Amino acid sequence: MTTVYLVRHAKSVGNTERIFQGRSNLGLSAEGQAQLPQLAERFRTIPLQAVYSSPLARAMQTAAAVAHYHKLSIQPDEGLCEISAGKWEMQLFADLPVKFPEEWRYWTEDEAHFQAPGGESIVQVYERMSNTIDRIAAQNDGKTIAVVSHGCALRCYLCHALGIPLEQISQIPLSQNTAVSKVLYEGAKIQVEYYDDLSHWKENGR
Repeated sequence: MTTVYLVRHAKSVGNTERIFQGRSNLGLSAEGQAQLPQLAERFRTIPLQAVYSSPLARAMQTAAAVAHYHKLSIQPDEGLCEISAGKWEMQLFADLPVKFPEEWRYWTEDEAHFQAPGGESIVQVYERMSNTIDRIAAQNDGKTIAVVSHGCALRCYLCHALGIPLEQISQIPLSQNTAVSKVLYEGAKIQVEYYDDLSHWKENGR
């Protein structure tokens, strides 16, 4: 049995400013930095043996908190990056329906068929994330590991792990910042024990 803890990065500058980040390399906001100590405490007693992360700054900063008590080097993997959003990168969410009305309709009503101009399709993200996390799990057979990634990317992977058709991706909520999902691999069988869990977060640390 291989145990994989999936973590969405802490709140980033883009999240705070309502910017579509995609592959843009924005770091954590002040609010995101404040989320890290409680995330580190959550993983303090979990016997992690490896920590993988998207190489984007907001994910790497979050992965450092996950690994804080374990003396583990973070292993960046390009396959864990957020969707490459082409012309949507660094656009304000408020501007997207005006500038890209057709693509916005897909994003909000038919996400499985979304693709920003010059960017990855949701199908490509689904295949990339599924292949990457399946590979990482196989490379760490029998271990307990953590994987830090992004909202859209993790949502695509959870479709794969839950056995839900990509056309039903809207059934899976977008993970909250620092939310944790727990996935178990036993051979080719994947079981999602829980997802989007934020039980470690207490407002003002209480």
